Amino acid sequence: MAVLVAGCSAGQVSGGAPPAGTTTASSAEAVDAALVREFAQLEGKYDARLGVYAVDTGRGRAVAYRADERFAYASTFKAFAAALVLDATTPQQLEESVPIRAADLVANSPVVERAVGGTMTWRELCDAAVRYSDNAAGNLLLRRIGGPAGLKAGLAALGDQVTSADRYEPDLSSAIPGDPRDTSTPRAMATNLRQFAVGSALSEEDQMLLNDWLRNNTTGKDVIRAGVPRDWTVGDKTGSADYGGRNDIAVLWPPGRDPIVIAVLTSRDKEGAERSDALVADTARVVARVFG
Repeated sequence: MAVLVAGCSAGQVSGGAPPAGTTTASSAEAVDAALVREFAQLEGKYDARLGVYAVDTGRGRAVAYRADERFAYASTFKAFAAALVLDATTPQQLEESVPIRAADLVANSPVVERAVGGTMTWRELCDAAVRYSDNAAGNLLLRRIGGPAGLKAGLAALGDQVTSADRYEPDLSSAIPGDPRDTSTPRAMATNLRQFAVGSALSEEDQMLLNDWLRNNTTGKDVIRAGVPRDWTVGDKTGSADYGGRNDIAVLWPPGRDPIVIAVLTSRDKEGAERSDALVADTARVVARVFG
């Protein structure tokens, strides 16, 4: 089936990837001019740069806009770190106790800060990182898989040669324009999430756990969830970065249909710029309408 792609040639694309909307030999990609205008209008309305990649896994259709441009991924990485911890541990190891020290704490660690001096299991740390975006939990997961280099290697094993993982929280969310550290593309982020959440990268048991955490996320009610029909089930992981970065990656389950996987990444040019949940929600609303 032909792939419907809305694209835009504006902006720089790193790593030799084609600009969003260009046709590659490996896929039949048709630019939808109306969608290009609609996404560009959203960028103008919110004074932000927008990247989106979404794929309807049942129908084989995709929507993309700046899908191969780099954005800071921010806390969205925690879904992947949790998935890699699941893949690296047995069910028994997932219940092992991890000592929590005061030195582990960083800003925005609402769950782990209550456990200082005690212990948490790897399962609890995954839950805290994915559902509450707890930064200390995310860092402990990173250390469990070999640090940022381990995250990069784990994603590379899936075929991701784009994502650059370099630092821990909170430094990884600095999002300085032009800095390639801790960045990825909407296409790569959605593709990774698809493999972990609905593909074959995890065992059935591990995939069920990951999706349970994503579906019960506490930080995403105003982003992708706010833009899709209420009867669609959503599992998502949000992220917030400096320079107005607001991200969300999600699996959407419309009733009676195969899942849709979507990544929406945004940024602004000014340090300290406000983040916009509404931009992410409006983008999701467009994608939901296109896929029906």
